[in-house]
Amino acid sequence: MRVAVIGGTGMLGVPLCEVLAARGHEVRALSRSSTTFPVDLSTGAGLRDALAGCDAVVDASNGRGRAAQTVLVDGSRRLVEAEAAEGIRHHVVVSIVGCDQVPSFSYYRAKVAQEGTVRTGEVPWTVVRATQFHGFVDMVFGAVAKAGLRLSSGVALAPVDVREVCDALAEVTEGPGEGRTLDIAGPDAVPIRDLARAWHRATGRGRVPLRVPTWGPTGRALREGALVSAAPYARGKVDFGSWLERTYA
Repeated sequence: MRVAVIGGTGMLGVPLCEVLAARGHEVRALSRSSTTFPVDLSTGAGLRDALAGCDAVVDASNGRGRAAQTVLVDGSRRLVEAEAAEGIRHHVVVSIVGCDQVPSFSYYRAKVAQEGTVRTGEVPWTVVRATQFHGFVDMVFGAVAKAGLRLSSGVALAPVDVREVCDALAEVTEGPGEGRTLDIAGPDAVPIRDLARAWHRATGRGRVPLRVPTWGPTGRALREGALVSAAPYARGKVDFGSWLERTYA
């Protein structure tokens, strides 16, 4: 089958394209920076041409700050409309485990709105929610460590290896769009403070603990496990410690 990957040059898009190609599919990596299939979700430019002849689309796009609404929500509407016009049979959108339980995070609100746009569109769909990628957790800890700090919180995360997310995404994409929401999670739910300690041991950075308060409804949701999944569709096997060993060996 021919699969278009929106955001095909990003942290998730690049390995996803590799996994899909290894499974025998023809893959188109779509992004603003692509020299072959340049598209812009904020305007819709290039979408119809890039989607022509495709069977399925995986939306791994990203948009931060003010771009979140423009790219994730308005862009999804443009994308789904273009897919309907081109006869796409399956739209897979990548989202975040627990995004609907933590509405105080503006990015999570945008992801929930993006999911809603897909669910009400004309193209058969699947929403795939993933927990935090190991690389994303590493990036957050690295940013905090610039001040010599490391996060300390009892809130649990279940970091997942991006390659394992790609394997599950490819499997889902090969099937029909049945209007399902599926979770992909890492092997273990681990408090942030323990993940940060492991990161400190691996990198030697972030010596001073920084306690992260969890107040109000958002704090309650986080403490109750909003960002992990009790019964995911797929559970990875690579834990954060193993990823750290491989990355910082």
